[in-house]
Amino acid sequence: MTKSDSDKFIPLVQELQEFAFSQIGSMSILRILGYGLLLLALFDIVEMFIPPNFLNPVWEFQTFGALIERVPVPLIGLALIFYGELHSRTKWEFLIVKLLSWLTLLLAVLFLLFIPLAIGNTVRLTNQSAAQISAASKQQLSQAELAEKRLSAATPQQIESFLKSQNRSLDGRNPQEVKNQLLSEVSKEKARLKTQAQTTQSAQKLSLIKSSVKWNLGSLVSAALFFTIWKGTNWARSNK
Repeated sequence: MTKSDSDKFIPLVQELQEFAFSQIGSMSILRILGYGLLLLALFDIVEMFIPPNFLNPVWEFQTFGALIERVPVPLIGLALIFYGELHSRTKWEFLIVKLLSWLTLLLAVLFLLFIPLAIGNTVRLTNQSAAQISAASKQQLSQAELAEKRLSAATPQQIESFLKSQNRSLDGRNPQEVKNQLLSEVSKEKARLKTQAQTTQSAQKLSLIKSSVKWNLGSLVSAALFFTIWKGTNWARSNK
């Protein structure tokens, strides 16, 4: 290699050195940002679990959903922390990245275990919601049926008294005609109550299933991503 060729390579080497030094500074910033994101995610998780209410399907289902909604933050934080592997790390970081690498495997297993738990809670909440709606509907229907029986047995005088209590009058109509009209209104109200109960039950069931499918798929994807990070950070675990 001639001197002229060597002179041509000197600026290129200097540029590469400057680029390498700038990358070291960038890695430090990204890693600090990653640790910050992990801390923020930890604060969120602690807040979600205080106070704990395990064995409550509503709390468990909502907490599961909240975890899935917030999982991008720790994923991004871990990716930033692991960036650059072992290059330009301080001594105290070697142990931390090793622990974080094993933590990703633990999280992958946990998010897989969350799926059957969430499915079970979905079934329990669906049945619980259906029972509550059915009980409320039966109570309203029993009241309507009681009113129907009283109207059926009511005399013309009782019909007139009932209308007066409602600030209404016969307006020259036959009491039996008014009675039949009131019975028809009660019958329509019973049909409306049944339809309303079915509609409400179907809407709540659909809402639960949609949330469950979304969060269970999110949990599966999260588990896969955490496992991928664990698999790709063997360098952190093999470090001594």
